[in-house]
Amino acid sequence: MPEFQRQSIGGELIREGIKACQRLGYDSIVVLGRPEYYPKFGFRQANTWGIRDPFSAPVEAFMALELKEGVLEGAGRVVEYPDDFLEV
Repeated sequence: MPEFQRQSIGGELIREGIKACQRLGYDSIVVLGRPEYYPKFGFRQANTWGIRDPFSAPVEAFMALELKEGVLEGAGRVVEYPDDFLEV
C-alpha cells in the first residue's frame, strides 16, 4: 500500500531474506520484480547466466543473485517453480 512505501521496510525484508537464504545454504536466489529496485541488493538480470523464466516476463524483471560466487556460471536453464506457486 502506498502509505507504507518509502520506509525501508521492503529493503530490510530483502536483506533479511538474503541472509536467511545464506544461513540455509542456498547457492542463489531468483526474483521476478521491479528492475529498478532489486539491483541495489546485488541482483542482476538472470539472462546474464542464460537463466530464463517460464512466464515470458520482460528479461529486465527476471533477476538472480549468486550467494556463492560463480555458482550460476553455465546454469542456462528455465527456472522451475513448484505447482503451488503457479496456482497463485
